[in-house]
Amino acid sequence: MSSPLRPPARLTQLFSPMLHLACLGILSTLCIAIPARAAADEVIPSPDVLAQLELRASQANPREQCFLYTQLIHTMTQKAGREIADGDTEQAAHTLTQVNHYAHLIHVNLAHDAKRIKDAEQLMHNTTYRLAQVLHLVSGQDKATVQDTLKQLDQVNDELLAQVFTH
Repeated sequence: MSSPLRPPARLTQLFSPMLHLACLGILSTLCIAIPARAAADEVIPSPDVLAQLELRASQANPREQCFLYTQLIHTMTQKAGREIADGDTEQAAHTLTQVNHYAHLIHVNLAHDAKRIKDAEQLMHNTTYRLAQVLHLVSGQDKATVQDTLKQLDQVNDELLAQVFTH
């Protein structure tokens, strides 16, 4: 005898694959939306704070510059992500150009005895992860700009990681 609250076995077999697909679709949407929202909720420092961070990094001794420039890149990448989410792709392209400049400074001046190299590598790893998430929000020429920046940051991250393993 069948219970009035329990669906027939044949009906359960029919809807089981569709139910699994629907759950998979909902979960994948949440996995994409949650990190994007978390990045959008972060507080981006004012231009004055960014200028102070840039000045501090440029005037620091060479051993400390690597980590300070990595902090600056991290913050500027967050700023670019916010600008892209807000639809200001022109300003985001300018911000990513600055990120490329700072990444180049790390690449050129990477000291073998840099302080906090492991912290810098971890921060750069997080930064490249977030920029890869932002890559899904852009299209066209903006996508190429983000891809170029991501490629350069990946290269710097690899160099930082190599430094971590040599120490």
